[in-house]
Amino acid sequence: MSDTQAEKSKLTVGPNDDLSNAQSLFLGIQHVLAMDVYVVPFIIASIIGLTTKESSVLIQSTFIAAGIATIIQSYFCMKLPVAQGPSFIPIGAIAGIYFANNQNGNGWSTVLGASLIGAILVIILGVTGIFNRLIKAFVPPVVGGTIIFIVGLSLMPVALNDNIFSASGDLGQNILLAMIAASSLVLFAMIGSRFPGKGRIFRISSVILALVIGCLAAQFMGILDLSQVSNASLISVPQLPFVNVHFSFDWSSILTMMIIYVVLMAETTGTWFAVSNVCETPLTDDNINKGVVGEGIGCLISSMLGTTPVTGYSTNAGIISITGVASKKVFVAAGAWFIVFGLSGKISTLISSIPAPVIGGVFVIVCGIISISGIKVMKDVEISEKEMYVIAIPMILTLALTLIPKEFIQSLPQFMQYLFSSSVATASIAAILLNRLLPSEKVNENEYSIKNKKKISC
Repeated sequence: MSDTQAEKSKLTVGPNDDLSNAQSLFLGIQHVLAMDVYVVPFIIASIIGLTTKESSVLIQSTFIAAGIATIIQSYFCMKLPVAQGPSFIPIGAIAGIYFANNQNGNGWSTVLGASLIGAILVIILGVTGIFNRLIKAFVPPVVGGTIIFIVGLSLMPVALNDNIFSASGDLGQNILLAMIAASSLVLFAMIGSRFPGKGRIFRISSVILALVIGCLAAQFMGILDLSQVSNASLISVPQLPFVNVHFSFDWSSILTMMIIYVVLMAETTGTWFAVSNVCETPLTDDNINKGVVGEGIGCLISSMLGTTPVTGYSTNAGIISITGVASKKVFVAAGAWFIVFGLSGKISTLISSIPAPVIGGVFVIVCGIISISGIKVMKDVEISEKEMYVIAIPMILTLALTLIPKEFIQSLPQFMQYLFSSSVATASIAAILLNRLLPSEKVNENEYSIKNKKKISC
């Protein structure tokens, strides 16, 4: 039986399989390179008008927080290969809290204070098991598969538009670079699948090889800019809690951030389902409860280090599926790399210098793989009329909220802005509600047969 399971497994390295430290470090760095962790703090720094030095400190703190949170989640709490990184969801709320409280000079300290309290709430949800009970009651396979599918679907426009079509430079060159990176990724993954022995190394390192080839192509085209790397400092001391980082507390800001954390948890649930599926490991009650605790601890650490909440990244589920490597040790190594990058301005600047189209080419393939994982979860689900709507409407919502003009979202009430800022969270909630509220076709058939029996007996 174990031999049959091994034959069916698509993994080359399972979650609990051991790897050497050197292999783990090599494989871990490709997860880091594919995550764009620096983007969120860079956007926030631009919105609230931080200086170059302050922006650099925020980015480095985010790297360190992501690293510590990844190690905690993968090795100590959830014990599944889950990488943590800064979420895009809180950006609008963070900016609003900052500007509302900055008149007294407490803008950023109020953001951190609200994040701290919100993180404690998440930890309580995990310790009490409340979140897990909600998941068991409201997320059957049809809903879980739909959530995984829309996670990949929601990321595709980011990969295509933000990283390729709207990136700086010539559009033709951007598309060519993306195609080179994407085709390299597919080529190496296929070599590894076709030759599982000697070709295994190509599959498990396909992401980093694709990024390297993409960068070489960018250098050949003359658009790889490494000028800022030489000016960056090699070693930088991070922010220290209660020394460089201070907290202020405002009730309205705390309530706002609590709402944001609820939306964050709805989104990260999709990531957990995706990781569980590609790792071929059931998502147990213990995994979920400890995962929620790990999420809360990670966000608590990020606020203590002076940066924004970190959450599970679905990108890594796609990388696991492509490379076949699901070792938790690789993710611990990825967390270690994050910390190293956070302590070195030079290395973190080098990572951020990878051209956006190269990242986009790899990213879009990963998004497609994530969506396919969602379809695989639903393969044994009987798709009746109800299930069609449960799947279709969240798909439509995901695309609609991705394509709708941002000006319209900004004109809505604040709570609606927070909710609609995450297409995944909104579509996930819609899938859950539709599954609970729409009548089941089987129930209707039973009711129909009972009514017919009553008529016959009369």
